[in-house]
Amino acid sequence: MRENAFRCFGRTPDSGNLALVCHSEHAQGLSVERRQAHARNLSAPACVFVDPGVEPDEAATLDYYYPHARSTLCLHASLAAAAWLRQRDGQLPAFLRTASGLRLQVSEEGGIILFRLREQAVAGASPSQAWLSDVLGCPADAFVSTAALASAGSPKLLVELDSVARLRQLTPDLARIAAWGKEAGVNGCYAYVRLADGLYQGRNFNHLDPALEDAATGVAAAALSLHLRRSLTLHQGDGLGNPCELSAVYDGADVSVGGRCCAIDGGAA
Repeated sequence: MRENAFRCFGRTPDSGNLALVCHSEHAQGLSVERRQAHARNLSAPACVFVDPGVEPDEAATLDYYYPHARSTLCLHASLAAAAWLRQRDGQLPAFLRTASGLRLQVSEEGGIILFRLREQAVAGASPSQAWLSDVLGCPADAFVSTAALASAGSPKLLVELDSVARLRQLTPDLARIAAWGKEAGVNGCYAYVRLADGLYQGRNFNHLDPALEDAATGVAAAALSLHLRRSLTLHQGDGLGNPCELSAVYDGADVSVGGRCCAIDGGAA
């Protein structure tokens, strides 16, 4: 197995969320269990295994893994895979497919690689404000609006807070969030704050290890754009010393989400 490392969604030349692109002529035959074990050993925020595409116009099928779980969709790993495929093939792929069957349309605008996504229905209801207050470690009056569920392929619990200071002070119970998410079919909790018109800042709570908190979460940017019904810029990773920026373009029906990507060996992609 070979891995190529990329920084995804970086706001500066030296920042970005790490993703590893795993590829090998033998990778397609690896079981889910072996892929999960490989991702766990690598301990990167996300790994994506690149398999052959299903349709003739699909450059590849992407299979996503965090150290603790397989994922149906990971946009920063998709960003890394698209950049790696451009290095391999000499052009950006027009379409990709996820292992869960989601077809991703890929484009580029101003150096930003974008993935067009459709809103997905999310069953179930958000947990109570009392539960959120308890698991996030913040008072009930910190919540600006009612928590919501939204998805563009990976469901997120969206929680709006009243200030950046409050966002940074959160002490989430990651095990309880993960347990609730497993029962509800939701992939983590995303807390966010409105900074200005169209500009937001957030934190994602999905990994069980606090040290693996995402510096950027593309599926959360997509979910937030769909929930708010607007285009937006999302900042993340500031409290981790790894500032990232995600762009979400809402067209009234679908959302295109993306950012910049750079190979860690110094090669821009």
